[in-house]
Amino acid sequence: MPAENLDALVVGAGPVGLTMAAELARHGLTCRLIDKASTASDKSKALVVWSRSMEMLDTMGAVRPFVDAGLQAHGANLYSGGEKLVHVSFEADSPYNYALMLPQCDTERLLAEHAARLGVQIERQTELIGYSADEQGVSSRLRHADGSEERIHTPWIIGCDGAHSAVRHGLGITFSGAAEPNDWMLADLYLEGDLPADELSIFFHKQGVLAFFPIVGGRFRVIADLGTTTPDGRPQDPTLEEVQQTVNERGPGGLTVSDPVWLAGFRINERMVEAYRHGRVFLAGDAAHIHSPAGGQGMNTGMQDAYNLAWKLALVQHGQGKDLLLDSYSQERTKVGRRVLKNATIMTKAGTLRSPMAQAVRDSLYRLFGSLQFVQSEISNTLSEFSINYRRGPITGEHSTIHAIHWFHSGGGVKAGDRAPDAELIDRATGQGTRLFDLFRSTEHVLLLVSGDAVRELDGLRQIKQQVTARFGSVIRSYIIAPRDMARVSPSAVEGAGYLCAGELRQQYGVHRDTLYLIRPDRYVGFRSQPAEGAELVKHLEKYLR
Repeated sequence: MPAENLDALVVGAGPVGLTMAAELARHGLTCRLIDKASTASDKSKALVVWSRSMEMLDTMGAVRPFVDAGLQAHGANLYSGGEKLVHVSFEADSPYNYALMLPQCDTERLLAEHAARLGVQIERQTELIGYSADEQGVSSRLRHADGSEERIHTPWIIGCDGAHSAVRHGLGITFSGAAEPNDWMLADLYLEGDLPADELSIFFHKQGVLAFFPIVGGRFRVIADLGTTTPDGRPQDPTLEEVQQTVNERGPGGLTVSDPVWLAGFRINERMVEAYRHGRVFLAGDAAHIHSPAGGQGMNTGMQDAYNLAWKLALVQHGQGKDLLLDSYSQERTKVGRRVLKNATIMTKAGTLRSPMAQAVRDSLYRLFGSLQFVQSEISNTLSEFSINYRRGPITGEHSTIHAIHWFHSGGGVKAGDRAPDAELIDRATGQGTRLFDLFRSTEHVLLLVSGDAVRELDGLRQIKQQVTARFGSVIRSYIIAPRDMARVSPSAVEGAGYLCAGELRQQYGVHRDTLYLIRPDRYVGFRSQPAEGAELVKHLEKYLR
């Protein structure tokens, strides 16, 4: 591809780089995706695709092959001393109310197939050996398998090339953090015995934690903390006999492991950069943050880094967005990265306690609070990544008047910065039922204009739709939604509304009268107003759109 036709160079073709390249293509940009490896990895590595990532894949148009290929896990159990301390359900208000257990090699394969359908091919055995960036763009040097070198110029470069990122090294910035002191073992193998095939099972033990994760095809991932056994370097890979011994010591008994697919020793690093954007250079995924695998958040967080950046970069590159959009990527995602790293550290420390007194206190706290519904909901929302939000961010806004102030203070409906939830709708054109998520499968912003029970409110919503379409029509799709009960009383009263809603949407979005919600292309609420005020929405959009 001629360099003058390129919008970006994406370095690294793991799950993050593949998501990045595919999303750039879906948003109308051209990129090259390079990776220095000769082939894709055949290792299972990251196992869990959480619910929020499944919703992301839905919007991308890629979710069905993942659902078909993975195993649906519906909960997790935490044990200590033969007692079940906590059961956490992964049930959530989502079409994807489960954790999808899928080896990373399959995730990469499915993402590569999706990217290929969008015209993106991985250039393997192509290594970034240097680059320089200025206000005009980025000049990169690439080395191919035959030793030849190539120079290209792109407006942007995005480092999705892992913990040893060449893009990050080229910036010369600090990757702050340290190695966690314990050694760990990992084993992907077959297991016979009485363990749930659709739930995670975690056992606290005085010698360390032991965890079982179901995988497709009847396999399990076994992870165990080995303590501080090797002061320097990477721990040795375990033997099958050592895995069986650890399972016998810490597990529930009666479990037999066999036919290992992958045996590995590893050590945890916890590191993060201060900023994900440096001029025309961006970092995403492990290039920007690495942490404990506790909670299975790493790959999901990196893929959502890419999901957050792609639409912003596309608007700027198309001349429709202001630079504030690109700054918001770093501001929003570093906040998420710090939270993920902190939570993973807490979970790791809880599982690796060695003091009998500390272990007893830990078990008591889990036993006491783990049964409380709000605690279980918080754990589930954190793992599924539904709790991620961009409230009070640089491109997030709220508007209210004195008449609606009670609605905001009482927390009615999702707030600006929150994930936009799904709800049932009726398409007035066809009379058929549909879902709000069906309206989200696009690259534009989505403006939801929802009326209350007063007929006169629809006139105001129509005017807002006309105003927004005239100013931002190419980047915003607007939908007027009326209550189904209003249509039953007077069908003519809802003329102009494209969809009808029942109580679910009104409750989810806190609709008490005419209300507007601006949904960003990454399906977070960017702005909300009740009553709906078109002038306030335009003022908000002008902060980051041209």
